[in-house]
Amino acid sequence: GNPTGSVLDADNIRMIIGFAREHDLAILADEVYQENIYLRGDRFTSLAKTMTEMGEREVSLFSFHSCSKGFLGECGQRGGYMELRNIPADVVGEITKLQSVSLCANLTGQVATYCMVRPPRPGEPSYERYALERDTILNELRKRAMLLADGLNRIPGIQCNTVAGAMYAFPRITLPPGRTDEDYCMALLEESGVCVVPGTGFGQVAGTAHFRTTILPPTEKIAAVVERIAAFHAAYAAV
Repeated sequence: GNPTGSVLDADNIRMIIGFAREHDLAILADEVYQENIYLRGDRFTSLAKTMTEMGEREVSLFSFHSCSKGFLGECGQRGGYMELRNIPADVVGEITKLQSVSLCANLTGQVATYCMVRPPRPGEPSYERYALERDTILNELRKRAMLLADGLNRIPGIQCNTVAGAMYAFPRITLPPGRTDEDYCMALLEESGVCVVPGTGFGQVAGTAHFRTTILPPTEKIAAVVERIAAFHAAYAAV
């Protein structure tokens, strides 16, 4: 997921549901990267499906999916949906009212969303082309994920978990005394041209420092990006 690039398993999902029930919280499940799974054996686990299997009828769930993200990446189409479960009727009414005063989704966005939720199936004329395009995109993203994480882990003072899903890496960085990840990220941009996001905005553990980056640069440029970060980090840590 975003920002860590990790994949939550069924036990993780059940823990989240249990925590939400215990503390009377609603769950907002942004599941746009459900196809972006890079490690063999990992699977996307749906919060809605898990809640159904648990017989959960109290925890409110808002699930989101969009063709703007995931392996489709059709950002300009603005197509997607929100599914509601265990939501009070008055809240559903307010959401419906809010949506009713907006223009309807554009035609291409609706078509893209339909293609996302109902892709070609085996035996249908377009399935082989669809499967080839999907697998080509996901295999390329998998390659980038491995290259980026491996490259970052070779830099002294940087530790990066395996990028198991989504499009992000969230490496932990060792900083000189008195420096923050915000200082680091701004200096990295100004001195090397590499743009990353400070971990401060993602609820990182106090006393730690991270930055979020993506696996979107072309495969042939990943090594150059890592080299720039390595050179910058060595100089920054020496100050």
